[in-house]
Amino acid sequence: MNYESDIKYRKKFSEICNTIFSAKDVDSILINLREGISQILQAERITIYIVDNKKRELVSCFKRGNKVKEYSVPVSYTNLAGYCALRRRLLNIQDAYDERELTAIDPFLKFDSGPDKKQGFRTKQALACAIIHKNFLFGVVELKNLKIGDFFTKHDEFSISKLCEITGFALYSRKKRATKTRPHKFDYLIENNIVTQKELDLATVESRERNEPIETILIDKFKISKNHIGNSLSMFYKARFIEYNKNMPIPGELFGNLKIEFLKRNLWVPLKADKNKVLVAIDNPHDSQKINNIKMLMSGKEIVFYVALKEDILALIALFTQDKKEFKSTKKIPSHSLTQPEQVNNQESEEAEHDSAVINLVNKIITDGYERNASDIHIEPYPGKDSIQVRIRVDGVCTLYRTIPYAFKNPIISRIKIMADLDIAERRKPQDGKIKFRLSNRKHIELRVVTVPTQGGIEDIVIRILPDGRPIALDKLGLKKNNYNNFVKAITRSYGIILICGPTGSGKTTSLHSALGYINKPETKIWTAEDPIEITQKGLRQVQIIRKIGFDFASAMRAFLRADPDVIMIGEMRDRETASICIKASLTGHLVFSTLHTNSAPESITRLLEMGMDPFNFADAILCIAAQRLARTLCRECREPFHPSKEEFYQLVREYGHEDFRNNLGILYSDDLMLNRPVGCKKCSNTGYLGRMGLHELLMGTDEIKKKIRTNQGLESIREQARKDGMITLKQDGIGKIFDGDLDLIQVRKVCM
Repeated sequence: MNYESDIKYRKKFSEICNTIFSAKDVDSILINLREGISQILQAERITIYIVDNKKRELVSCFKRGNKVKEYSVPVSYTNLAGYCALRRRLLNIQDAYDERELTAIDPFLKFDSGPDKKQGFRTKQALACAIIHKNFLFGVVELKNLKIGDFFTKHDEFSISKLCEITGFALYSRKKRATKTRPHKFDYLIENNIVTQKELDLATVESRERNEPIETILIDKFKISKNHIGNSLSMFYKARFIEYNKNMPIPGELFGNLKIEFLKRNLWVPLKADKNKVLVAIDNPHDSQKINNIKMLMSGKEIVFYVALKEDILALIALFTQDKKEFKSTKKIPSHSLTQPEQVNNQESEEAEHDSAVINLVNKIITDGYERNASDIHIEPYPGKDSIQVRIRVDGVCTLYRTIPYAFKNPIISRIKIMADLDIAERRKPQDGKIKFRLSNRKHIELRVVTVPTQGGIEDIVIRILPDGRPIALDKLGLKKNNYNNFVKAITRSYGIILICGPTGSGKTTSLHSALGYINKPETKIWTAEDPIEITQKGLRQVQIIRKIGFDFASAMRAFLRADPDVIMIGEMRDRETASICIKASLTGHLVFSTLHTNSAPESITRLLEMGMDPFNFADAILCIAAQRLARTLCRECREPFHPSKEEFYQLVREYGHEDFRNNLGILYSDDLMLNRPVGCKKCSNTGYLGRMGLHELLMGTDEIKKKIRTNQGLESIREQARKDGMITLKQDGIGKIFDGDLDLIQVRKVCM
């Protein structure tokens, strides 16, 4: 561009800017924008889209005869303008039909050729730019096919960007002037075209007629998402928006002096006590009368206010106070329950546990734990007047379920002890017992209870919720194809020993019962010795170990060998005697299953040799050893596909091992490669993870492994041979499942370090 043409360009550009700012309405601005573009850029087609956030569309108006018609495209990767709006970036394409050019920009970018076919037009070059100001998206300008030239230049990009920037400022200023000078709690919805002023006025009228919150009308009738409503309220009140979540911890200690009807009438609820702060959800954080009342009730505490919808506040009050008896005044709790444990005698404790508040509270804790799929419930009292914390373990992770006023400390412990048939007077040593508990739907579940004395003369209680008792099908355990085939080959042999190893809670018993379920047929006699019996199967003869009377695993094993078995399952090889009997039984024509608490499959071999097992007998007996872990899986409802960077991809390759990765997975980095990552939704309590999946490491008893065992080779030698024989390590199995889209590296590392 020469000097003279540059002056003309600047003059023309300045005139266009002035015209845009002097426009009387939005339509005039858009017309002036179209005229300005045609003066500066010689394009065959100019389309100006306005964003409709409510429908997630871009809308353009055009004349056909005397009628004005609308044309819309989705804000998505399926078209150029939609992609430009979604990514908020300028798009310059030389040939819209060249898929390689589109893929180079973004693997998901597509060109919709449908409009071209309808109009008999062929798009070549395309230039698109978003109209944005202060992070508000107003629309997109799209130009197609230059009248002169083969591609849009950098100067063209600069021109269209500048025009869109100025137009964005003009549209933003006009909207700001159009809104009331006094801020309104739904300004965000108006400014982002999520709702029109007319719709808001209609919702206001209907809200008064129906005596319902305007937010409810907007959500139910005008289909505005709760997320948009929350963003608007949060910006107006300058407070964080919070939604109802059924898994929120219940702050029992905050309800001692609060009446439920008072909370419902005033629409606020305490959420959590955090050191010297109390978090409170309220419908209107600007209501000074409510704020003063809350501060008086919670004097000495700093109050942090969250804004919430009326329906969510009422739902939280209902969640936190499902049984009003739980939160009755502590005056009704027997006076001895406020004393130290050593001051409480047996008779008083028995009186306390009969209190209906305590019974209802304990029942609710167990029922909620079961309904939330918890494996364990931890009841943790503290010395003095600190609240009791109740935590639950879901998918292997502990989370706070609720807090309880300190006055319930001794009555709760006594109640659970009596339910488990434990000695309520014994507080100095651990005890364990069982509870048969009936849920409200008359279903019975079994609980295992452990009490542990802690500092301050008090006791912790851990309640294990035992599984429903049905085995999982072997093909549902998450075994990779090669591991599955090898494992099936081992468990269908007529004799030998099969071991499953891993830490407590890694799913060893579940895997054992899945294997037994696969071979459980009328012609096969199967004996099992377990402590406790967590899963039951018809066709298995299952025996409960009772150590109090001297009936341990070794005793059960000796009895089984006299009872004509084909298959024997021993819950755990805890000692040399049990291990020795199992190995001998596997050499005398029996198929033996058992578990070990070791970290990996090769370590199990060295552990048994260190226990004094005969290397020759053990080598002859071993069929396979499976190591197992459970990793949290990505929530299927909200997990998000993404294209990993090269650095992320090669990090996974390094963790797997370059050579093994090439031989086992053979995945190459490409633009089509997709992984999943966590997001968070209501179903997974905003964690991004829901459920668990097994990771497996299967060491087969090959001839080379048997030679290593006979010669008492070290751990590294056995591990190296197992990998040569095709063993996939736990971490490698986990990384393979990352590429399947089920896991992420964070969770794999957590269980495989």
